[in-house]
Amino acid sequence: MKAITQDRYGSADVLQLRDVEQPTPGDHEVVVKVQAAGIARGVLHVMTGEPYLMRLVGFGLLKPKNPVPGQDVAGIVTAIGDGVTRFDVGDEVFGIARGSFAEYAVAREDKLSHKPTNLSFEQAAAMPISGLTALGALDAAGVTRGSTVLIVGASGGVGTYAVQIAVARGATVTGVASGSKADLVTELGARHVIDYAREDFTDGSDRYDVIVDTGGMTSLARLRRVLQPKGTLVIVGGENGSTWSPGMGRQLSAAAMSPLVSQRLTSILAKQHHSGLDRLAQLAATGDVAPCIERSYTLAEVPDAVRRLEAGKVRGQLVITPQAKPH
Repeated sequence: MKAITQDRYGSADVLQLRDVEQPTPGDHEVVVKVQAAGIARGVLHVMTGEPYLMRLVGFGLLKPKNPVPGQDVAGIVTAIGDGVTRFDVGDEVFGIARGSFAEYAVAREDKLSHKPTNLSFEQAAAMPISGLTALGALDAAGVTRGSTVLIVGASGGVGTYAVQIAVARGATVTGVASGSKADLVTELGARHVIDYAREDFTDGSDRYDVIVDTGGMTSLARLRRVLQPKGTLVIVGGENGSTWSPGMGRQLSAAAMSPLVSQRLTSILAKQHHSGLDRLAQLAATGDVAPCIERSYTLAEVPDAVRRLEAGKVRGQLVITPQAKPH
């Protein structure tokens, strides 16, 4: 089969299209014929091997342990391993797989869900990791009807889902994004959009019950300034750290500070399980969540897609269609 592989860490130049053996399923695993694969920001860390700490915790010391990158997937089950009970050959699925930047990938059955019939494979492939992260953040914050929610980084992968899910719960959402992406955030349901380049969204003129920060650059002091006295701040992901450190300074500070103040300051790691994917599928089936795809790329174009993601200019998300022919 065709697959994107990397035999060393580095820039997008290390990503090469090659012929490799098709995978076979182990116990409680299925093989998925990949119709589409999502590109989440975690791909950049696996590609570069930075921060270095990730190499020490199992990703591969000198080169990637898994030579085929990619996790988000949507496709058709072509083979099942022993013990699989949730899927049959021919089922259309989406979720998280090992090495999804390929024509076929292996996934654990507990990390897959049935694809919503109203979504294309491209849309479904964009949902898993970003959607699960957004869902986990809003669950952690206890967002319900009537909540006022500020989402920093509202036009990004996680942010676009956070806006839609919060609106579906009956919250009033304000999004922070660049001015060029304000229309996208408004279309997703945000009541207000703040252009961070023109306005200081932490000036204290408004306060929110919940802040979900996917941007990673705003200090705790500034964020607390616009959080209600009993409000909740959820920090998603790490901000820029050193080549060794994953950049978790704000998360550690929030954990230390939270017991000492009236506000709740926390962070999350998304749980990769079909229970969350099932919830996302239901939200998609009812029309409450619709993935925002900027563009689809072929396997041969993956390096270009990764470079665009790295530049930080994507409106929503990018996906790969392994079965498509190069332009």
